[in-house]
Amino acid sequence: MRGYDLDLLRYLQVLLEEESVSSAAKRLNISEPAMSRNLAKLRAVFGDPILIQSGRRMTASSFAISLRDRVQMVVRDADRLIEARAVTDLSKLSLRFTIRANDLIVATLGRPLLKALREECPNCTLTFAPEIDDPANDALRRDTIDLYIGATDSLTSEIRRQTLFRDQMRGLVRQDHPIFDTPITPNTLTQYNYISVSRRGRARGPIDAVLKETYGLTRNVVLTVPTYHAMIENMRETDMILPLPGIVLDHISVRKLGLAVFDFPFLLPPITAYQAWHPRWDTEPTHRWMRETLFRVAKQCWGKDRVVPEDYIEPAFRP
Repeated sequence: MRGYDLDLLRYLQVLLEEESVSSAAKRLNISEPAMSRNLAKLRAVFGDPILIQSGRRMTASSFAISLRDRVQMVVRDADRLIEARAVTDLSKLSLRFTIRANDLIVATLGRPLLKALREECPNCTLTFAPEIDDPANDALRRDTIDLYIGATDSLTSEIRRQTLFRDQMRGLVRQDHPIFDTPITPNTLTQYNYISVSRRGRARGPIDAVLKETYGLTRNVVLTVPTYHAMIENMRETDMILPLPGIVLDHISVRKLGLAVFDFPFLLPPITAYQAWHPRWDTEPTHRWMRETLFRVAKQCWGKDRVVPEDYIEPAFRP
């Protein structure tokens, strides 16, 4: 492989992630003609087109897709070998991080995370961007956000992610709800109306799938809201059921609000939430410090039983 160097491999990594010569050139701050020349070199080295025209856009060849994970790993390992930068004195830095997360995450993690970051970096600021329909992987690619925290499965393969916690849905009702008068069964669950929490307006989810596929039952979702906060105070005045993750219920004064919690009488898929970032930030010292601090705070906020081991990094994800 004469004429081959690490920079050429880095060009390959970015071309495979962006699937666009112009986007790859912009990301690496070089001209489009220069990136086109590098693509030509890569095609000669590997004897493969690497990127193929598909309509108005380009897509990676099947051979190139098979290389993507290994290329990312090699480049990351090389970056670690030559990494000379170290966070020696955070107190002298003015760092700003932008994290996209839903209100559930912000409510439990926002204040303690900022406190932990500012203990080491007093000039650090934190912005929580709202969840929107713009795909998280696009925002991570464009650097409009530094980190995504959530449970979406729509991330592309190059996005790195680390699981933060796994949790279960439970039911929230008023304290003297009639559901407690008899044993809670799949049949009794369908006798009451439900509230669904979804910023996309989705009324159905895993609970409905289990009820339908296992028991042939359907629940009645009569109200769908984008966030759970507005409904908490109203639950003591209704017989409706509000399913919520355990981490939310742990931070609600359930008894003081005249409310009660119950477990669903069947196994539901766990809720898996993670922090996700673009691989370009894998070894950048301040970004890594922020991720490590977030993981540590998550363990304090959500409990060791919910948070997975710190060294567990999700493998490359394919939708």
